[in-house]
Amino acid sequence: MPLALLALAVGAFGIGTTEFVMMGLLPDVADDLHISIPSAGHLVSAYALGVVIGAPLLAAVTAKMSRRTVLIGLMGLFVVGNALSALAPDNGWLLAARFLSGLPHGAFFGVGAVVATNMVAPERKARSVSLMFLGLTVANVAGVPVATLMGQHLGWRATFLGVSAIGLAAIAALAFLIPHDHEHTTAKGLRGELAALRSVPVWLSLGTTVAGFGALFAAYSYITPMLTDAAGYADASVTLLLALFGVGATAGNLLGGRLADHSLRGTLFSGLGSLVVILALFPLLMRTEATAVLAVMLLGMAAFATGSPLQLMVMEKASSAPSLASSANQAAFNLANAGGAWIGGLALAAGFGVTSPALAGAALAVLGLGVASLAYAVDRRAVPAAGHERIVASHVPQEAEAVHH
Repeated sequence: MPLALLALAVGAFGIGTTEFVMMGLLPDVADDLHISIPSAGHLVSAYALGVVIGAPLLAAVTAKMSRRTVLIGLMGLFVVGNALSALAPDNGWLLAARFLSGLPHGAFFGVGAVVATNMVAPERKARSVSLMFLGLTVANVAGVPVATLMGQHLGWRATFLGVSAIGLAAIAALAFLIPHDHEHTTAKGLRGELAALRSVPVWLSLGTTVAGFGALFAAYSYITPMLTDAAGYADASVTLLLALFGVGATAGNLLGGRLADHSLRGTLFSGLGSLVVILALFPLLMRTEATAVLAVMLLGMAAFATGSPLQLMVMEKASSAPSLASSANQAAFNLANAGGAWIGGLALAAGFGVTSPALAGAALAVLGLGVASLAYAVDRRAVPAAGHERIVASHVPQEAEAVHH
């Protein structure tokens, strides 16, 4: 695997850290800015809104630019957003800075996935994407806990200054390791990029992402009360258990990337099927401390095993505009975050019990399997069976990359 993938992983690590660290800093930010915790919670929503808007927009308007230049520019915007977050004088400015920080998130992963797959042989494309996503999953294991502790001891502003430093390190790595490339020879401008989103298979792939990862966030958004109220863990143990979720997510991400290079569709169906079973068993697994640990790790593993297959499937379905489609898939991940948490909250508010969000997640995973099956049926109908039961990542066209350091 090219060393350049390390540069993408460093950027992903910084993005993953700033995305999830706000949850742990909400009380500190609320106290410092003299606002309520629910009001501080809007800072999480502001970042997610930035991701959803910025992902397709920035990918589309930079379609004819060098991807190396785009990645460096996106990470520069990321640094500016986090630096402004650290310097924000009040809640309004912090909301705007968090929105700005979220803008480059989806486009970075979208363009980065295209760059990653273009640097490796066809049989290693899924693994290249999983190695980029490795930075995101490792952020949940190490980046978020360390950044949270930094914020609690040095002040929340120090956390965002630290994240900005990670962004600067990512810019240096991108500039040094990512090959120089020419202007996109296949790009057709904004209209041509947007035309790729008119495809039904593309929307079915994006729908699978929303339903599949919505299943994860329906349960994960309420994992703390499940661990404390159902499994009996003390509040102080939750941070360690969430780190174990990150361990499971990291293992699932790497495993999913390796398996998807052999069978992309098979890996996707297996991951979603495993997610259905694990979430359906959550009420039983949350009855003891030992099985609760197993449930948390398996949840992360099953969900993130589908990450690389979903990313590559969208790119394959929009081969004429893979950067835009790949970025749109990142927007779909964030819609899944918001939608899954909302649906899980409905189950909880309805009085179905503290583990009911997991059952709502299982239903969403079943929906994801249904959408994925429909996408498979559309594929088979569009292309007469020719022995290609699986979608292979090699269908994504490679662009010539001239390497000049």
